[in-house]
Amino acid sequence: MPDFSWMAWTLPTVLFFVTIAALIALMGVWEAISPGGGPRFGLLRFETTRGDRLFVSLLGAAFICLGFVFWGEEDANLWYALGVSVVWALFVFRFV
Repeated sequence: MPDFSWMAWTLPTVLFFVTIAALIALMGVWEAISPGGGPRFGLLRFETTRGDRLFVSLLGAAFICLGFVFWGEEDANLWYALGVSVVWALFVFRFV
């Protein structure tokens, strides 16, 4: 097993990266089962696929979490940021 102690891995960090890897893997399986990604025109007024919407969701979630850290208190509770990020992802997959 490699020594990752220099990276200061904490449980939330590990869960974050495992979740992103799992989402990408699940998206790959979904694409293999149902190719094409379901392209559609949404609020952005250009064609997006499932992969595009996943990318926009993850990018938005990153900015939401950074905003909570930047504008939050010293001990910002990122569970609220997670909740907002999930709502954002649902919005993106529904309307974008």
